[in-house]
Amino acid sequence: MFKDSLFKYFAIFCTSIGLIVLALLLFDIFSKGLTRIDWDFITNLPSRRPERAGILTALFGMMWIVTLTILIACPIGIAAAVYLEEYSSKNRFAKFIEINISNLAGVPSIIYGILGLEVFVRLLKLGNSVLAGSLTLSLLVLPVIIVATREAIKSVPNSLREASIGLGATPWQTIQRIVLPACFGSILTGIILAISRAVGETAPLIVVGALVYVPFVPQTPMDQFTVLPIQIFNWTSRPQHGFVVNAAAGIIILLLFVFLLNSIAIILRNRHNKRVKY
Repeated sequence: MFKDSLFKYFAIFCTSIGLIVLALLLFDIFSKGLTRIDWDFITNLPSRRPERAGILTALFGMMWIVTLTILIACPIGIAAAVYLEEYSSKNRFAKFIEINISNLAGVPSIIYGILGLEVFVRLLKLGNSVLAGSLTLSLLVLPVIIVATREAIKSVPNSLREASIGLGATPWQTIQRIVLPACFGSILTGIILAISRAVGETAPLIVVGALVYVPFVPQTPMDQFTVLPIQIFNWTSRPQHGFVVNAAAGIIILLLFVFLLNSIAIILRNRHNKRVKY
């Protein structure tokens, strides 16, 4: 009992210290960055002068990357999870695949960057394009989506499957109309976690050739690009105080972007959970 109480108080103490440090960090960022955020900061191109520098190219590049990553990773991840959970044989090979998918979720992101550089940039000759970056981040988030989707599918009671099959539905009709709608909210939670991780990644994108300075807005998936985390990293490495303020403002925009994505997904999940009860 004494050890349990000691561990409990130690965990509370560490959590409190972490929250205090986070609060101080956010206070410092917001106190510096809010004074810089205006319409010019959002619509201006990068510049060597901090008072003229903006995040337009980085913001559009990030939107391109996130959109393509969602379109590539989500269908593949959900389909792979459905196959592994509903169709594959429960043999040693299937267990080997399951273990490796779980392990891939913990692989450092720089490894995915090296893989993307070799496969997408050099082998497929996509260059340092938006598409190459999106494919690399799709590899990064696929294990998270697969694992989360499999756990969501497992949570659906077998009685629903048996009732559907008993009424004459095929296995695919059961999955399409019963299983996936019933666990859609949990699947969406996994997608939220995966995309939130992708938004903040810089190492894989730097490895595949994302640029620090891009004087134009990407128009197609084959254009060169930069993203907001890379732009923030570039500004923090500059000695001028104005770029430090710009970095703080960029962090605020990045946080708002992540919160917006999460809020949309949470609203969709809650609306779905209200309609689906089992």
